[in-house]
Amino acid sequence: MVRFNHHRGKRPQPPLSTSLRKLSAALRGFARQTRGATAVEFAIVATPFFMLLFGTMELGLLFMASTTLDAATVDAARNIRTGAMQTSGSSSAASFQADVCRHMSWLSSADCSANVLVDVRTFATFGTMTNKPPVTNGALNPNLTTYDPGVSCSIVLVRVFYPYTLYTPLLDPGLPNLGATKHLLASAAAFRNENYSGASPCT
Repeated sequence: MVRFNHHRGKRPQPPLSTSLRKLSAALRGFARQTRGATAVEFAIVATPFFMLLFGTMELGLLFMASTTLDAATVDAARNIRTGAMQTSGSSSAASFQADVCRHMSWLSSADCSANVLVDVRTFATFGTMTNKPPVTNGALNPNLTTYDPGVSCSIVLVRVFYPYTLYTPLLDPGLPNLGATKHLLASAAAFRNENYSGASPCT
C-alpha cells in the first residue's frame, strides 16, 4: 500500500519567537523614522517659538524698567515740588540724580550714576513747555540738560532718561531708538511748586 504525504512541498513554519523578533525589529525601525520626523518638525517650529518667547521676555523687562523709572521720577520730583530739595542746602543735578537712583533698585549704583540723565527746568507757563529729548547723533547729550528746580510757585518740568540695553535687538527691530542696541526710556513730571517759602500765594 502506498501512502501519499499531502504536506509534501509546504515550507516549514518559523518558530513564534523568530516572528516576534522580526516584528520587534520592524517596530524599532519605524520608531527611528518617527524620531527623525519629530526632530525635523521641532527644528521648523523651534525658531519662531524661541523668537516669540525671547521677544515677549524682552518686552516684559522693558515694561518693568519703564514703570520703575516713572515711579522713581515721581518720587524724586516730589522733593522739588515741596521745596525739600531746594532748602536742603545740597540742591544739584547730582543730588537729584542720586535721589532718583535710590528708587531704582534694579539698577546698580554704578550703572545708574553713569547712565541716568536728569533734566530739570522752569517755564513761565505750562503751555510753553517743550519735551524734546537731549539726544545728539543717536546718543544722550548731557550738554543739552540743565538743573533749575525753581522757587516757590515756579512751574517745573522734571525729566529723567535712561538708555536701556536690549538683549534681543534683532528680534525686536522696532524697539531700538538710541543707536542699534538701545531703547531710550524717558519719564517726565510737570507741576507747580508749592508755596513752601510762605510768601504771597501762588498765582
